[in-house]
Amino acid sequence: MKPHEYQLVLTTCPDTEVAERLAQALVQERLAACVNIMPVARSVYWWKGRVESAAEQLLIIKSMTDAYSSIQKRIRELHPYELPEVIAVPVVDGLPDYLAWIRNPDKT
Repeated sequence: MKPHEYQLVLTTCPDTEVAERLAQALVQERLAACVNIMPVARSVYWWKGRVESAAEQLLIIKSMTDAYSSIQKRIRELHPYELPEVIAVPVVDGLPDYLAWIRNPDKT
C-alpha cells in the first residue's frame, strides 16, 4: 500500500434525505466505494458569534485520495449548508482485500 492512497472523508448532513442523496450520488458516480450513514450525531459548534447545537447525520465516505477534490466539489454542489464539513482522514493501513475493494468495487 502506498502512503495515504486511501481516505475517509467525513461530512455531516441535516437529515436523512440529504444524507441519502449525497451517499447515492458519491457511490453512483464512482467517487466512493461505500458511504456509511451514521444516524443522529449531536453537534455542538460555534457559528456566527454563538454556540449552536444540532442533530445531524454523519457520513463516512470511503475512497481513494485522488478522488478528494471531486468528492469535495460534489458535496458543495449537493449540500444545503452554507459551510459543510468536508474533512479527509488518511487511511494508514487496513485489510488488504478491503482496500483492494475500495480501489475497484466492481471486481468483487
